[in-house]
Amino acid sequence: MNGFMHWFKSSTKMKRWIFLILIGIILCCYGIAEILVMREISFQEVGKVVAIFVVGFVAIVVGLVYINKRTLEVLIESTDERMENKKNVNINSLIFNKTVYDKGPNIVVIGGGTGLNTVLSGLKNYTSNLTAIVTVSDYGEAITNSRRELQTLPLADIKDSIVALAKKDEQVQKLFNHEFQSGRLRGLDFSDIYFLAMKEINGNFEDSIIKSNEVINMVGKVIPVTLDEMKIVAELANGYIVEERSRIPEVVSEKLTKINRITISPANCKPAPGVVEAIKAADCIIIGPGSLYTNVIPNLLVNGVNKAVKESTAIKVYISNIMTEPGQTDNYSVADHINAIIEHCGQGMIDYCIYDTGEIIPEFIKKYNLEGQDIVEQDVDKVKGIKFLQRNLSMVDGEFIRHDPNLVAASIIELICDDLKYQDKQNDPQYLMLNTKLQEEKRINKKKKAMEKRNKNGKKSHEKHVRGKSKFSNKYSERIASIKQADEKARVKTEKENMKRKANKTNHRSENEESKTTKPKSARGRGRRMKTKAELREEMMKTLNESNYRK
Repeated sequence: MNGFMHWFKSSTKMKRWIFLILIGIILCCYGIAEILVMREISFQEVGKVVAIFVVGFVAIVVGLVYINKRTLEVLIESTDERMENKKNVNINSLIFNKTVYDKGPNIVVIGGGTGLNTVLSGLKNYTSNLTAIVTVSDYGEAITNSRRELQTLPLADIKDSIVALAKKDEQVQKLFNHEFQSGRLRGLDFSDIYFLAMKEINGNFEDSIIKSNEVINMVGKVIPVTLDEMKIVAELANGYIVEERSRIPEVVSEKLTKINRITISPANCKPAPGVVEAIKAADCIIIGPGSLYTNVIPNLLVNGVNKAVKESTAIKVYISNIMTEPGQTDNYSVADHINAIIEHCGQGMIDYCIYDTGEIIPEFIKKYNLEGQDIVEQDVDKVKGIKFLQRNLSMVDGEFIRHDPNLVAASIIELICDDLKYQDKQNDPQYLMLNTKLQEEKRINKKKKAMEKRNKNGKKSHEKHVRGKSKFSNKYSERIASIKQADEKARVKTEKENMKRKANKTNHRSENEESKTTKPKSARGRGRRMKTKAELREEMMKTLNESNYRK
C-alpha cells in the first residue's frame, strides 16, 4: 500500500498526468455521447463534437506518454545509487547510466593532494573508467604514532583518493579518518589498520589497494606511482639542497630563494604494476591541479611514466592552479607552471591547458595575500604549442578558494566530446551519451544556481523585513563580512607584532636596570649606612650637652 501511495506524492509529479488523462477520457466520452443522442446533424455541431473528441484524445495520448516517462524517472530515483540529485533526474539520465557509464572514456589522473581528489570526485559522475596515479613520497618524514605502531607505508594521498572515488564518500571519509580513543586501539587510525589487514590478506601492497574497489564500492581504481621508497629532493637557486619534502617551503622562504630543480631519490624508481598500462590505454590524461613541485612533477619523474605519457595518443590536459603556493610557486604564472613541467620532463607532455577566468571576489584574494599567496597570472601568450582553454573553475569553500569538482569535470568531458566531434564521431554512442549527460548536468547546475539565488534573495528580503537592512547592506553583505574578516585578521596580526615589540623593549629596559643595580659600590661608600632622623637628633643633643658641660 505504501508503495502504491508513493506514486501520488507531490514530489513524484504523477497526479497531473493522471488528471490530464481523466480530462481526455471525459472529453472523448462527451463527444461520443453527443453523436449518439443527436437527432439532426449540422456542420457546426459536427465540427464542435469532432474538436472536443480530438482535444480529449490528444490529452489522453500526452498524459500516457508523460506518465510512462515519469514512471521511468521515479524508478531511477528509487534504484540508482549513482544519482545524487534525484529531484532533477530525467529519462536521459536513465539512458546514460545504463549504457555509457560503465563504458565511458578511460581517464587517467596524475597528481596528489586536494587537487587530484577534486578532479576525481567530479569525473566519477561521468565514467567509471577512472585511474588515479598517486604520489607516495612521505618516506623519511615524521611519522604518526599509528604508522609507527603498525609499521605501515605513508598512505595519506592514497587514502584521500580512495575516499574521493567512493560512492558514499562522506561515510568513507569519516571511517578512514577515525582515530580510536580508548582500549588497546587508542591512538590508532582505522585507515592504517584497514590497509595493514588488506596487505596481510592479499599478500602485497598493490593488490590491497586495487581490491579496495570491491570492498569500499569505489568508482575506478587508485594506483601508487611506485612501490619503491621515494624521496623528493629540491635543489634551490642558491645551490642549497633540501631532502625533506615537508621542509621545502620553509627553507625556500627562509633563504629568500626559489626552487631550481626537483629530483627523486633514488632516481631509478620503478613504476608500480599497472601504471604504464593504464597510461597507454587512456583516452584522456589529466595532470594536476596540485602542488607543482611535490605532487605533480615527482610523478612524472618515475622511470617509464614520462615516456608513456609522451607516447600516448590520449588527450593530455593540464589543469592549472588558481592560487600560488608559498615556498613553491611564489609569483608564478600559468606559463611558469607549464614551463617547469617542460623543463623537468621535456616537450610532448601537454596538449591542452585549462585555466580559471580569475573572476574571484577581491576580498578573498586579500585574505590569501596576507598568507603570502596571490592569484596565478594568466600570461598564456608566453607558451607556444599548447591550446589554452579559459573556463570558470573556481568556487569559494568557506574561507578557501578551490576548484569546483563539477565545473572541472564538465570542462574535461566537453573537451573529450569536442575531440570526438573533430574525429567525425558525432554518431558514436559514446559521444551521444556523454554530450547528453553534459547538457543534462549543465541544466541541473543552472537549476541549482537559480534555486540558490532565489533562496538567497528570499532570505535577504526576510532579513530586510525583520531587521530593516538597507539595499546596499543586503546586496554587499558577503563582501562587507569578508572585508571585516580580512581587516580583523590584519589588526590581530599588527597587535601581536606590537605586543612582541613592547615585550622586547621591556626586556631590554629590565636588563639595563638590572645592570645598573648590580654595579659595584665605590670604595668610599662601601659599607656606609644612611642615618635616621632620630639618630641625627640624638647626636645633636649629645653635642650640645657636652658643650654646656664644658662651660
